[in-house]
Amino acid sequence: MLYWRRNRGLMTLTGFMLAVCTPLAALAATQGSVPPKTIPEVRSHAYYILDESASSVLAARNERTAVPIASITKLMTALVVLEAGQPMDQGVTITADDVRGTAGNGSRLAAGYKLSRQDLLHLALMSSENRAAYALCRSYPRGLRACVQAMNKKAAALGMSTAHFVEPTGLSSRNVASPEDLAKLVLAAAGNRTISEYSTSARHTVIVSRHQLEFRNTNLLVANPAWQVDVQKTGYIPEAGRCLVMQAVIDGRPVVMVLLNSYGKYTRIADAKRVRTWLESRSRVAAL
Repeated sequence: MLYWRRNRGLMTLTGFMLAVCTPLAALAATQGSVPPKTIPEVRSHAYYILDESASSVLAARNERTAVPIASITKLMTALVVLEAGQPMDQGVTITADDVRGTAGNGSRLAAGYKLSRQDLLHLALMSSENRAAYALCRSYPRGLRACVQAMNKKAAALGMSTAHFVEPTGLSSRNVASPEDLAKLVLAAAGNRTISEYSTSARHTVIVSRHQLEFRNTNLLVANPAWQVDVQKTGYIPEAGRCLVMQAVIDGRPVVMVLLNSYGKYTRIADAKRVRTWLESRSRVAAL
């Protein structure tokens, strides 16, 4: 190895080159000549980034592998419930079946509470309320089984060839789909005004049994004024990891992000921010 002598110390040639090159790289960055990374520094195990306006896949990893999708399931539940055309102002009572169907998961919706179908849908999409989603599907025409069948039929109609659903909440790891197919689900959900509105509201209050309950969105980005999120859904079960899908407007264009199986409570949000930074850096370079 080559060495350079300096003040009785030793500095490697590699260290010397780094010392020289680092300021040059910084100078180049200030001049806008450093190209952006070819892929974003996403830490989620699987992801899929789609420029909807150009129908162009910008970046992807493990995008065609079906994996557990946790509460991303609720976007499909919402689609089929809305397409059933049931009265949204009709009251639906939480039953013991809803409690058993979501066993092991906490909920503030106790058996006997009665909410409108629209409130249940709002809570399922915004705060990922599992009993709300289960009650919606249980009260679907001809019941829970018919609802799940409708979910799988809708997935096939959307071209989601890897998708399969066994229940409406996402608590089962047998609800699976690939990131590529989930982008199709996000696009379908974004085209529904009710799903878009409910999934992106920051909070929602319901009154049950003379009690007022306030629920908040599980996605912190919807309350961030720097973001324009048109539709979103978070999810988590141990088998799926932390998940996030959404459509957001970045640099004036709609972008679909699918981020699956991230580790750590905040990694999925950090990944979304990293994707946005990456896209914005690409746009700045393209504008030069």
